[in-house]
Amino acid sequence: MFAKAFRVKSNTAMKGSDRRKLRADILAAFPSLSADDLSELIPNKDELNVVKIYTHKGDAVTLYILHKNPVCFQLDKHIYPTVYTLWKYPDMLPAFVTWPAVLQKLVGGADLMLPGVVVPPSGLPEVARGDCCAVTLVSNRAPVAVGTVTMSSEDMMSSGMKGKGVNILHTYMDHLWSSGDKSVPPPLPATVDKELMEGEGGEGVEVGGEDDEVGEERQKQNGETGSCSGPEGDPACPGLQEPILEESENEEERQETGKEEREEEEQDSKSPQEQMDALLLQCFLHALKTRVKKSELPLLTSTFLRNHMVSCCPSGKQLDIKKSSYKKLSKFLQCMQKEHSLVQVKELSKGVESIVNVDWKNPELRSFTAPEDCGMVETPAEVGGPCEAPYQPPEITALYGVTAKLEPIFLDAKKKKGAVLPAPEVRTIITEYVKNNDLVDEHNKNFICVNPILCDCLLEKSEYQEVEKLKWDDLFSRTLCKMQPHHQLQYPGHPAVVKKGQVDPIDISVSSRGSNKKVTIIKNLEVFGLDPAAVAAALQHRVQASTVLHDVPGSKDRVLVQVQGNQIQQVGKLLLDEYHLPRKYIQGLEKAQKPGKKK
Repeated sequence: MFAKAFRVKSNTAMKGSDRRKLRADILAAFPSLSADDLSELIPNKDELNVVKIYTHKGDAVTLYILHKNPVCFQLDKHIYPTVYTLWKYPDMLPAFVTWPAVLQKLVGGADLMLPGVVVPPSGLPEVARGDCCAVTLVSNRAPVAVGTVTMSSEDMMSSGMKGKGVNILHTYMDHLWSSGDKSVPPPLPATVDKELMEGEGGEGVEVGGEDDEVGEERQKQNGETGSCSGPEGDPACPGLQEPILEESENEEERQETGKEEREEEEQDSKSPQEQMDALLLQCFLHALKTRVKKSELPLLTSTFLRNHMVSCCPSGKQLDIKKSSYKKLSKFLQCMQKEHSLVQVKELSKGVESIVNVDWKNPELRSFTAPEDCGMVETPAEVGGPCEAPYQPPEITALYGVTAKLEPIFLDAKKKKGAVLPAPEVRTIITEYVKNNDLVDEHNKNFICVNPILCDCLLEKSEYQEVEKLKWDDLFSRTLCKMQPHHQLQYPGHPAVVKKGQVDPIDISVSSRGSNKKVTIIKNLEVFGLDPAAVAAALQHRVQASTVLHDVPGSKDRVLVQVQGNQIQQVGKLLLDEYHLPRKYIQGLEKAQKPGKKK
């Protein structure tokens, strides 16, 4: 189920009443747990999050996260423990034993077949069809997989240990495990080894190290019961199979070590710029293959870099486009589009590029294998994470467009209809126009005389016969009011972007939901280059309240952030102190609750 990356829908803090219900559900599903075990598993005060996700197959799953490790997950109203929980309570579930080589197949998404199950002399654990169970290895009692059995223990033995035994839901080394601290199974004594040794008369022979005579004896014994199977499903004895597995694993380790040494030598021979180019391509392919879903397209290029490529950066390395030969993300994506034909990038809105299509069948993408030391899927981090530059607000400049009505005033300056100018340049052109036409009043230089052109361009019809002179400030203000408003956004390291209309401020408001609950809504974050998902994650961490993203009605590329409670004051602090946005571009701060007062 978690063999491929999953998509996070929401991440909320768990309330006390929900914790009590979860404890009751876990106790009903796993009665072997004591009250102390439940208190340790679901504590009262420690931070416990509920994360709703969609697997790569579209299944809706609820995760319960404690100290960044998944404790358990809920699927179709059934609760299943994770390997992190089973390592603390290894006897929580009935366990089936298999060979170490089978684990890699389980991690890849395969189910556990009965020929791969090792049956100890004491027999299989007592289970009924559909029961939850764990999977362990012959060398360690720490569970490495969780699933549900397809038939009862009696049916397994009566079938001659053939067919599917366990439907695997979660394994060690899958993406659910990777979302935690990535710890390894603790070494626990294997009961299978002890029982097999007792079955051999207590001679103390270890699995994988017995001699041929013991191996033949076990093969004969297991041949009579039909209980022993090798990792590939062929009837075999542990005594004969384990040495072969050990030799093959050692050979694979030697080959892997040699491969890593060769890769390190090749890496050292490259220049820093070439190394960064290779890292960019690796993170790009990794993100496309494991992170990006077709349903997410079109995807903002900035969001793709921040939420997908950065999370694929190997541990110990830092992704910095400025240190590559491309220097800019747009040039890198253009190369990926033209030379590699991997993606299609378009400018859906002026100055903002998005990935609109991905060639999933591209041979380069299909043949790519993700390195094991790369980052895994996580909840989007705050803006300014360790692998990206800190957020810097754009520089916003008000501009004014020449309209058809005002065009006669700007003809001398060779500015036609549609020309966009900053206020100082408009002021200069108007001043030159007045001087060139001798419109300054002879008796009072603070006034200018209104000629027929200024009359048509700036005055209302009711003022034609009344207004003969205007003050300089009145002249400039009337001109700017008659022009079409524009604004320019200058993001650090990017070309300036000019858009029509006035800049939309970030709008913060409080709304009521059912049962008189308050929620805070933040809009227009994209205007200032902020990722709504990153802002939502930062707010959730800051105020310890749930956050949800919603599409803005009537807009294709706008998303609003909804935070539980009246959080205007905290939102204002985040935008002003952390992101350093000018206060004039934030609307709704005056509605914040005053300290010591309740509304």
